[in-house]
Amino acid sequence: MDKAKTVLKKYTMIIALIIVTLFFAWGTDGKMLLPQNVNNLIAQNAYVLILATGMLLCILTGGNIDLSVGSIVCLVGAIGGTLMVNMRVNVFLAIISMLVVGLLIGIWQGFWIAYIRIPPFIVTLAGMLLWRGLALVILNGLTIAPLPDNYLVLFNSYIPDIFGGTINITCILIGVISCIIYIVLQIRGRINKAQKGYEMESMSSAVVKMIIISIVIMAFVYSLAQYKGIPMVLVWIGVIVMIYAYVTSKTVVGRHFYAVGGNEKATKLSGINTNRIYFIAYVNMAFLSAVAALVTIARLNSANPTAGTNYEMDAIGSCFIGGASAYGGIGTVGGVVVGAILMGVINLGMSIMGVDANYQKVVKGLVLLAAVIFDVLSKKNSK
Repeated sequence: MDKAKTVLKKYTMIIALIIVTLFFAWGTDGKMLLPQNVNNLIAQNAYVLILATGMLLCILTGGNIDLSVGSIVCLVGAIGGTLMVNMRVNVFLAIISMLVVGLLIGIWQGFWIAYIRIPPFIVTLAGMLLWRGLALVILNGLTIAPLPDNYLVLFNSYIPDIFGGTINITCILIGVISCIIYIVLQIRGRINKAQKGYEMESMSSAVVKMIIISIVIMAFVYSLAQYKGIPMVLVWIGVIVMIYAYVTSKTVVGRHFYAVGGNEKATKLSGINTNRIYFIAYVNMAFLSAVAALVTIARLNSANPTAGTNYEMDAIGSCFIGGASAYGGIGTVGGVVVGAILMGVINLGMSIMGVDANYQKVVKGLVLLAAVIFDVLSKKNSK
């Protein structure tokens, strides 16, 4: 019984994602799972996955958030659109410029938060107004479009199928290779844990888990293969998620984020530079906001004054729904990905069902509140 409770608690959000997906598949007569809608789910939520990955590091430091990310997306997008369309600057030079702007914004905000110790809420709230205002000044209230084709190829295209045919074989092969890599990594992980004497889940549970995840991966790529294949934006998301999953779970710096969120005073007394951890978190968040801007303007094929609106709320919501603690020190990149996908499934499912946009906000708000309540009650029970 205790083992069942542990498994249920560990995989609560994954179970919730499966249930919600099945509900909307039933409610939309299967339209939710059509290949084109699966592709739309990726395209519409790419920015959420990127921003939520960065937001997790901010939340880990003690439940702190960054309210300026949507405005940074708008500003960086405005600069990129102006450089590429109005000034005819080389695409790669424009991309580098956009990323540098993101880093500079992060350094500015990180300095006030980490070294002057102004509360992150105040600094990023000021940034939300400041960066949005600058974006509107640059755009002059106008939309800049269309973007160069060689830019769109990088972020808004598909990996070509080298075999041809009605089903994208290249996509299927990538799925098979992904499953093999996943299984090899899981086996290596078990071997390392066994050598170090760590506690592990049973072999039967591990095998079942690997089989289920491999089936999910193959079902996903098969759906994409029936449409246009793997979108380039999914490749970018995959790279970002893998990098940050490794950093947060396998590196010293990653462990420092959890330590600061767990007990900042004890962390400081142990010799860790907590100011540097805060600084890294907010510089990184602004950098990923710039990356999200690259993806966003490519999807819209324009830089416009409304880009990035409420993006910060989607990122924050995905983190908390994905298991990040409102108190800091708890959360994983994998959980954030599940939270972002769950939010995307709810949005897409309700849109297909024709639910009014206002009611969609009500549902998203209730889901977020439920996730935080679950976190708070779980923490009380554990104490």
